[in-house]
Amino acid sequence: MSLGLLGTKVGMTHVYDEDGRAVPVTVVNVAGNSVVQVKNAETDGYSAVQIGVTDQKPQRLNKPALGHFKKHGSDPKKHVEEFRVDSDEELADVKDIDFSASMFADGQWVDVIGTSKGKGFQGVYKRYSFGGLRATHGSMMHRRTGAIGAGSTPGRVWKGTRMPGRHGGYNRTVQNLKVVQARPDDNVLLIEGAVPGAKGGYVVVRPAIKKALPANWPPKKGAASEEAAADKA
Repeated sequence: MSLGLLGTKVGMTHVYDEDGRAVPVTVVNVAGNSVVQVKNAETDGYSAVQIGVTDQKPQRLNKPALGHFKKHGSDPKKHVEEFRVDSDEELADVKDIDFSASMFADGQWVDVIGTSKGKGFQGVYKRYSFGGLRATHGSMMHRRTGAIGAGSTPGRVWKGTRMPGRHGGYNRTVQNLKVVQARPDDNVLLIEGAVPGAKGGYVVVRPAIKKALPANWPPKKGAASEEAAADKA
């Protein structure tokens, strides 16, 4: 896994490409990403970076959480995620990495991880896409589960049988989405297509694991401005 950003889902809109085609995009606000802790194999058993986003009032956190932020010299954060990497060498210059919208470039492929919308208690029609029972010949069970027994042997309901229950609120990953526009001035990413979750929900944006990483990833602070100056020259 590579480094990425935390963000909140703002909503959906559309932009027009060079051919005049309307492209549906999800706006993700990635402002305020900061490093909380850097873990290494010697002290923690693995290599990772903890990223926090959205400042939180200290009185709304418990003492263990406050102690964790204080120990690592970070302001209290509302949401923290961890990005694991292969080795400590990848974390040598983590302080120079730009954890902002400049981390991703226009046209880059990303994976977005979020929590899907909660649907409440639902039947098997909606929860598992059951086909339903017969709709004719006097049937009065159209959207019901149907028989759940296993016959006289073993004479019980098997564990894991699909039945009505709470639906939604699942951790979901949508792969291979394209960054249509990265707007560092606004600290937002415009990502083509839909991403999991409701408006205001937290999401993780990381480079697509099924696509090759861009050269010189992750970008360092000031790299975007240097490239822009080189293009103008």
